[in-house]
Amino acid sequence: MIEVKNLKKSYGNKDNVFPVLKGIDLKIHTGDFVVILGASGSGKSTLLNVISGLEKPDEGHIYYDQTDITTLSDIQLTDFRKKYIGFIFQQYYLLPHLNVDKNVKMGADLISNKDYHKIIKAVGLENKCNKFPGELSGGEQQRVSVARALAKKPEVLFLDEPTGALDEEMGRKLLNYISQLQKEYVFTIVMVTHNQNIAEMANTVIKMNSGKISDIYTNAYTKNAFEIGW
Repeated sequence: MIEVKNLKKSYGNKDNVFPVLKGIDLKIHTGDFVVILGASGSGKSTLLNVISGLEKPDEGHIYYDQTDITTLSDIQLTDFRKKYIGFIFQQYYLLPHLNVDKNVKMGADLISNKDYHKIIKAVGLENKCNKFPGELSGGEQQRVSVARALAKKPEVLFLDEPTGALDEEMGRKLLNYISQLQKEYVFTIVMVTHNQNIAEMANTVIKMNSGKISDIYTNAYTKNAFEIGW
């Protein structure tokens, strides 16, 4: 379980401080599929970055079971992220001089995972292993980023607008890959998106407004990637 207590985060300097997170309390259960919704500027991406350990809060605590990551040193936090957390962003962040196999292997090497080719096959890229990012479509590049993140077998997968740069067909396929892989490998998903339809795939939906949580609800029935609107 991830538990967040009184989380606050601001940007700027003493003369011009802009509060982004204004006291967030939240629990995310192990194995959950969580979608965070909110308008631009609501604080949803900042919340994702702080919970995942990419940024440090100004105040508050973030517990992964019994570990309070806000008390970890920079080195300890980096080690924690390597072992437990995966990231998928709207930008693919692939290394252009490495082929598909070696880009994914980068994630696998963090935990000495020799069996990472299963992930490449699971995202439908087994025939593209020797291709370089510049030789792939946008959807294929995003699937490489998914495979790289999952090759390290994270306990929690954070996604920030993963379909934002994809068309509808590729977006649906990507979401389908992720949801199917979650069932197979059993990890927690926390996804930020502006697409409210994607929330119908989630177990838990968190709505944010002006740096605060305005609503949290659970879907009685969850849809798959090909049943939701777009």
